[in-house]
Amino acid sequence: MLDSKAAVQAWNDYHVTTYIRPDFVIERGQGMTIYDDQGHEYTDWVAGIAVNSLGYGDKGIAVAIAEQVSTGVIHTSNLYHTRAQSQLAQTLVEKSFADRVFFSNSGAEANEGALKFARRVAYDSGNPDKIGVVTFSEAFHGRTLAALSLTPKEKYQKPFKPMMSNVTVGEFNSIESAKACINDSTAAVILEPIQGEGGINVASDEFLLAVRELCDQHQAILIFDEIQCGMGRTGTLWAYEQTPVTPDIMTVAKPLAAGLPIGAILCTQAVAEHIHPGDHGSTFAGGPVVTHVADYVVERISQPDFLEHVAEVGAYLKERLEEINSPLIVEVRGKGLMVGMQLSVPVAPAIQAGYENGLLLVNAGTETIRFIPPLIVEKAHVDELVEKLVSILESLND
Repeated sequence: MLDSKAAVQAWNDYHVTTYIRPDFVIERGQGMTIYDDQGHEYTDWVAGIAVNSLGYGDKGIAVAIAEQVSTGVIHTSNLYHTRAQSQLAQTLVEKSFADRVFFSNSGAEANEGALKFARRVAYDSGNPDKIGVVTFSEAFHGRTLAALSLTPKEKYQKPFKPMMSNVTVGEFNSIESAKACINDSTAAVILEPIQGEGGINVASDEFLLAVRELCDQHQAILIFDEIQCGMGRTGTLWAYEQTPVTPDIMTVAKPLAAGLPIGAILCTQAVAEHIHPGDHGSTFAGGPVVTHVADYVVERISQPDFLEHVAEVGAYLKERLEEINSPLIVEVRGKGLMVGMQLSVPVAPAIQAGYENGLLLVNAGTETIRFIPPLIVEKAHVDELVEKLVSILESLND
């Protein structure tokens, strides 16, 4: 087994350099805490980028993995039925607006599939020019080519252009911009009810209602990307439940199996009836191990007391962050346990200082710290965070 120094060196020597990482090696975790191989503790406010919803060492996840692995069936492909996959599909439909589910391996794949579904619906309309997709400023929908085309950030897109054609970028939360972008040539509109990577920006009810109305008027499919803001993150199982709008398609992924890779497209029957055998597929998607775990995760997070805990601690987190008296803080915004603190300076030094103070922090853009902890976080963790943030911000302001 490599020691920490050798592990970091092996990464630098053998892996494609697409990530910038601190020089410690994570060895184990329990609850809200992870430990490196030198014994240092870090309270985790990143949760694997909103993935580890039940924290570390959850016994139910371990049991679910062991139950399925003990059958000897880890993979079957999608040529055959498994109970685990069917059960999760039923659970997701029963706990959402959806009538049908399609499984993928990741959020980007779910968004790619959702675009295909919308394009197929448009194709069946008999209008060959109905191929446009509308996305919005500060959106993040993934790094595969079509998903990247919907992520209007020049530094992400420029080296890989040309992007997918027929994509129009509107201004997030601008009704007038939505009206200017959505028309009879629009096949799909995709948006995050709460933008994650873009800075924890919450879509207003008025904006969502206007977009829903425009989609209905122009027979366009409305896609909600809840890959980061869904699965209990905002205090309800799905973020759309706190809005007056229901989408036609919703994509989910990150926390769905609390650490195992999975994504899903949830859609209405009106969409699903346009998708036929051979239109889409995946070798690994919805495998029995990951779907068995995901069903446990969905059932646990959807419990009323669990969601009440998220809402309560989320409100406390936002309240405590707003109490911090620092000239560097511009705004605190978000819902539930998806909160952003915008600073007037780049946040990279604050994230680095977090490591030195036993905190894992992550940015959302260059000037916003994103707080997306495991959903099991307690108020005591919030108090510890705020105490350390006060010290960190004071040092940055000196």
